[in-house]
Amino acid sequence: MEAYTGFAQVYDVFMDNVPYEAWRDRLLEILRQENISDGLLLELGCGTGRMTRMLADVGYDMIGVDASEEMLMLARENSAEYPEILYLLQDMREFELYGTVRGVVSICDSMNYILREQELLTVFRLVNNYLDPRGVFLFDLNTRYKYEKILADNTFCENRSEGSFIWENYYDPETCENEYDLTLFIRRKEGLYQKYEETHVQRAYEPDTIKRLLTEAGLCFVSATDEQGGPVTDTTERMYILARECQK
Repeated sequence: MEAYTGFAQVYDVFMDNVPYEAWRDRLLEILRQENISDGLLLELGCGTGRMTRMLADVGYDMIGVDASEEMLMLARENSAEYPEILYLLQDMREFELYGTVRGVVSICDSMNYILREQELLTVFRLVNNYLDPRGVFLFDLNTRYKYEKILADNTFCENRSEGSFIWENYYDPETCENEYDLTLFIRRKEGLYQKYEETHVQRAYEPDTIKRLLTEAGLCFVSATDEQGGPVTDTTERMYILARECQK
């Protein structure tokens, strides 16, 4: 089943508990530490464009890339007041730009959707190709701890006037892959509900694996931190990876 089809319509509704402002502040803190306070940024896996718009609001020129046509349609609708944002319907494993950018960011565990090391290496090589000299690459990842201990084989449900969902998780410790089976009931204008079913699969990666792949892609690994900027521990649920272009 294709991901982010029916869910795209209610994505922002059910994601209203996500701390986007805190994530933005963390991104800005790191970008400014790297002396990138303006210029062109690329967001990989931009979804409905919420973070893309938030970064545009603080002065960055933004490009958003996503592989879901439905998510990008909503991003464009939500960005009517941001005509300067360029949205591209592309798979991050094959994305193409017209030139280089000062930084590449990716949040909300978009990189976890890349299930094979070789494909993740391809993404990293493309990022390196499109970064300005000394440009930065900043992204987050759900950790193995989160999949094993928080999501695991648990089921989550939520019911709202706009729709309802059932979210079932299945984690395979051998492959480090977590399967999300989503059943959605989305309210239509006539008061009826339309059912959608989607399957999402994500993979956990260890910091050492990420460091190795970034290095192999020609990028310089800088750091892996938790959401507060501290060291990654055995109970970190989300880690931030910072890498830098270093060979141009």
